[in-house]
Parts: sequence; C-alpha cells; structure tokens
Amino acid sequence: MNSKYIVVVLLFVCFSAFSQLKNKPELNEEFMDMGFGIFVHWSLDSQLGSVISHSLVGASDDYVNKYFNELPKTFYPDKFDADEWARLFKVAGAEYVVFTAKHHNGFCMWDTKTTDFNIMNTPYGKDIVGELITALRKYDLKVGIYFSPEDFSFIHKQGHLISRKGPMTQISANKELFEYDKTQVKELINNYGPVDVMFFDAFDAKPMAQFVHEINPDIVVTRGEMSTPEQSIPGGAMPGPWETCMTMGTQWQYKPTNETYKDGSELIEKLIEIRAKGGNFLMNIGPKPDGEIPIEQEERLREIALWMYVNEEGIKNVRPVPTIVKDGAMWFTKDKDENTAYVFITGQKDWFKGFRRNFLLKNIKSTKKTTISVLGQNDLVVEYWPENTPTSRFIQHKDLLEISISRAQRLYNDKVWPNPIVVKLTNIEFIKK
Repeated sequence: MNSKYIVVVLLFVCFSAFSQLKNKPELNEEFMDMGFGIFVHWSLDSQLGSVISHSLVGASDDYVNKYFNELPKTFYPDKFDADEWARLFKVAGAEYVVFTAKHHNGFCMWDTKTTDFNIMNTPYGKDIVGELITALRKYDLKVGIYFSPEDFSFIHKQGHLISRKGPMTQISANKELFEYDKTQVKELINNYGPVDVMFFDAFDAKPMAQFVHEINPDIVVTRGEMSTPEQSIPGGAMPGPWETCMTMGTQWQYKPTNETYKDGSELIEKLIEIRAKGGNFLMNIGPKPDGEIPIEQEERLREIALWMYVNEEGIKNVRPVPTIVKDGAMWFTKDKDENTAYVFITGQKDWFKGFRRNFLLKNIKSTKKTTISVLGQNDLVVEYWPENTPTSRFIQHKDLLEISISRAQRLYNDKVWPNPIVVKLTNIEFIKK
C-alpha cells in the first residue's frame, strides 16, 4: 500500500476521532441523575437593569464607550455572599450551579490575565468566580460554568461591528477569537478545577465543546453537546441527556422594571414536567448589582426548597416511565434501576390536611410485593385529629390501579398546601396500552 495513502488514512482517522469526541456515557448518566440546577445570570450591566450583554448590539458609539469604560468603575457588589448563595441553592434541592463567568459582552467575573475588562478592575476588586466555586464545593454542589465564545469586547477591539450574527463573531471564522477563548477556558479549568459542567452559549459552540473534551474529558458539556431548549419544554419524552433552561420572570439578568414572575407552584410543576420527560431543569436567577438575590426570587427558591425537601426522591436519580409521561393531572417518573414509580398529583385545589382523595392509574399494575406511600409523611397520624387514620391504600381493578391517599403532613399554617403531592409505588409493572 502506498505510504502517502496510509498517512492520509491515519490523518483521517485521527481527525474523525477528534471530531466525534463526546461526553463520557457515565458522566451523562450522572448528569441525568441530578435533575435540578440553578443558572445564574449576572454581569456589570445588572447596574442598568438591562438585558444582559445584548444592549450592545445596535448601540451608538457613545453607549458602547460608556459601557466598556464607565460601567466597570461603578460595579461594586459589596453584598455578594457566596456562602449565603450556596446555602440557599443547597436547601432548594439543586445539585449543580451554572454561573455566567463570561457573557457575550466579554466581561470576565474572574481574575483573568487575558483582559483588563474583568471584575478585578472594578471597585469590588475580588474574584467572584473563585469565591462562588469555593462556596459551592463547601456545600457539595457541582460546579458549572457558563462561557460565551462570542465576545463583544474582543471583536470591538478588532474593529468589527458588535453583532451576534456578524461574520467575525463566531470562533470558526475568527481564529484570534478562538485562541483567546481557549486561553480563558484553560484558565477557568486549570485555576478553579475541578469543573463539573460547561455551558457554551454561541451559535457555533461545538469547537469549544471539542476543545474541552480534548483537554479535560471529565467535564460534562451541556450546550455545545446536548439539547438545551431555552424557555421551553419539549412536547414529549426525549432520550437523555437534555436540559431546559428557563427564567423565573421574563429576563435572565436582574430586571427592576415591571418584572413579572412565575409563581412557585408553576416553577415546581415545570420541574416535574421536565423530569417526567427525561430532562434536567436549569432554573435561572438574576442577582441585583449589589450581589443580593432579589426577595421575589428568594421566595420562590424557598417555596421550591420545602417541596424538594419533601419530594426530591421522585426528582433525583429517576428516569421517564417507559409507557406514560402524563395521565390527566398526574405526571410520572421511575427509579432509574427499580420498578418503582413516582406519581406527581397536580391540579388539586383546597386539599385540606387530613382529607382523603382517590385516583385511578391506567398504565401501572400492582404486584404481590407492591407498597404505597406518600413522600414526606409517615401515614400514621394527622395532627390534632387522632381518630383520622391516614394510611395510603391501593386496589388493583381489572384494568385500573386505584390509589387512596390522605394529605396528612402539615406544611403550612393554614393546613392547605398548594403544591403537588407525590405517591411512591414499589414493585409495580408498567403496562403499555
């Protein structure tokens, strides 16, 4: 065989192997187990209450000049408390946190050697990425980094028009930008490692994903590698891994002007739907410019915290039920290894503590070993109602499994809890209709 031909073949094989680098299967499985993460969008333009970064596109020269040269002089998040953030995320039931180390504007929230447009050249003058990562690890939360390969500051210095769709915005067309980004990503991985998750937000993110796989194959790449629907949930179950990222309100970054928030119940039900369909929910917060989490966002995180404290068993380490995602107002997940189903009962209004309700399941059949329970409660007692026996029960009919449950645990003072109850059924069979 011709030696030149052999060389060409070997080069093709090497190139193909490189171009096919993927997340390790075992890391994908661990990612799917986690289920719930917190996204943090925060940069120096939170001072203005504007959309993060994008106000630079189409902006006048005067606006751009003030943005790059004046905004850093007033960014002083003196109320930022990395430990307080991490404690709140932990109690909310999150398993991982993805932080905007660099958004499209190019402003770096860490002590980088690549540019002066960074947090160290502000009145605050401390490494926010470093502080947060230390706190996340302290509370056993996985570390995720959002990084934009698109960099408005860099392309502006190159003399290009600021635009996400400009010809030199993407790293595949702008070699100098690609090398700059690679240097920054190396800084983040080497200086703050181990990093668990990378999220590359660009129209052309795959080269960065491949770069990370090459230099550190123990990092899970989400955007750039897997499906990451934004502000939406797929219509049906999808094979994992995938991740929906979504805001609490209408804007990713802090919005002081007429913001409208989803309520806690809606966010909880979105988490349930995403998990029933096999994805992870990356729920966003936007801190204030002083570093505090807005009270409206904290309230929702704490409402989710109570629900997750009771029900996280049905959210973590689960997979979609193979035969059904939803039946009426009920959603389903299953233990990833066992024939255990979790039934999320939504849409129940005014379900007072101690009262019993019955539900019919079409796609689940009991066996001689089936057990039933309600997550969070012991089924033995209803407070101030000793004659009430709240034991969970089931009856297997010919074609339906009937479950009978009480909401026995007192979680709010008014004894009515608006959020979904979760029923656990073990040793069952899934029936395909």
